[in-house]
Amino acid sequence: MAMKKITTSPVKLGSQRKLLGYATEAKRAALQKLEDVLLEPPRAASGKSRVYLKRIKYLPDLMGDTLESYPRRVFIDVGLPQKDGGSGIDWFSKNYPTRNKNFEMYKIETVVESSPTAQAEMSDWLMKNVKDEEYVVMKAEAEVVEEMMRSKSIMLVDELFLECKPQGLNLKRGTRGKRAYWECLALYGKLRDEGVAVHQWWG
Repeated sequence: MAMKKITTSPVKLGSQRKLLGYATEAKRAALQKLEDVLLEPPRAASGKSRVYLKRIKYLPDLMGDTLESYPRRVFIDVGLPQKDGGSGIDWFSKNYPTRNKNFEMYKIETVVESSPTAQAEMSDWLMKNVKDEEYVVMKAEAEVVEEMMRSKSIMLVDELFLECKPQGLNLKRGTRGKRAYWECLALYGKLRDEGVAVHQWWG
């Protein structure tokens, strides 16, 4: 088993399309207003990550979106299990502009770090469990996101928090990033080109 799913509410399937994702001039204009990318990774002990997260420009705010028109709103946190129980779900609940609308929240825990099987399973899970007309926010690691781009399932995600750990960054659990920082920036740029409102995640 490459991953396990922890859900706080049952899956409900939608039936209508979401205005073609409203990936029109309005959304393209909103993407131009997202916060600037950090050209150098912050040091883990510097506290810059917390400063960065405070200046995130969220898609609902940029679009003036009340989030009322969606049949379902979903947040998905994909990553390794957290020893302290904390997760992107905790952060999302405290910080994301939900407009007092209910979000179904899922924690997808990858049992082994970024295996090809886990990546493919995530794409498959997403295509089976969310619909184009629904509002989907996700936090995920770079390897998972790359597979989602290959499978085109990334088009189901409206707003993404990209976790891309570069080489040399002081990481939790003593692990090190697998890629140069410029590769993280390149992936970030590709996602914006695809019309995904993407943010760097340093949480």
